[in-house]
Amino acid sequence: MKKVVISLGGSILIPSLENHTIREYVPVLRKIAKHCRLYVVVGGGGEARRYIGITRELGIDEGTSDEVGILVTRLNATMLIAALGEDAYPKVAESHAEAKKFGESGKIVVMGGITAGQTTDAVAAVLAERVGAAVFINATSVDGIYTADPRENPDATRFDAMTPKKLLEIVGGTALGAGSNNVLDIVAARVVERSRIPLVVLDGREPRNLSNAVLKGRYRGTVVSDGEKNPLPL
Repeated sequence: MKKVVISLGGSILIPSLENHTIREYVPVLRKIAKHCRLYVVVGGGGEARRYIGITRELGIDEGTSDEVGILVTRLNATMLIAALGEDAYPKVAESHAEAKKFGESGKIVVMGGITAGQTTDAVAAVLAERVGAAVFINATSVDGIYTADPRENPDATRFDAMTPKKLLEIVGGTALGAGSNNVLDIVAARVVERSRIPLVVLDGREPRNLSNAVLKGRYRGTVVSDGEKNPLPL
């Protein structure tokens, strides 16, 4: 069975506790998991950024602020696991080794952050490499990779496909501060380049986009690869 790693952005899963989409994502993830071995890495979202904002107001260093953000991602992961019930491995994986081990159960494996200074996108990219994933999917709050942030620049254009080298050129100037919120960070991009695992960046604000992409190959987004055929549908 093919393995799929999904980086599920906190900005779409839990933009805030009052506006979470966990309930909507549970049936989608269950459906996908019937067709592949599924690993999900959950971001911190708006709640993590709220906590990090307070740590900065208190003059706390960025490393410690990152640790606080990691705790929030794991709390988010815990809620997703609980909502998935018997379909998920019952413990949040706290390392790539644990995630790989938990995957042997055949259940959905969920994890959050691991290391200060590393986004959950980077965690997911390395996990895809560790488990030998067929595809790494980044479900985020935009419908692909653009020449600039489309939320700030209406003239930005979207790429249907690009090479890992081009991806590195685009994300090379992004910030890595605690709680950073970019389409993908430089560490994740470098792992994508070295692993040669296809990356698909798509709009995760509508949960069905994810199942349509994985199972039907119907999606609007950007494929990052060295020219291999589109990795979706599985």
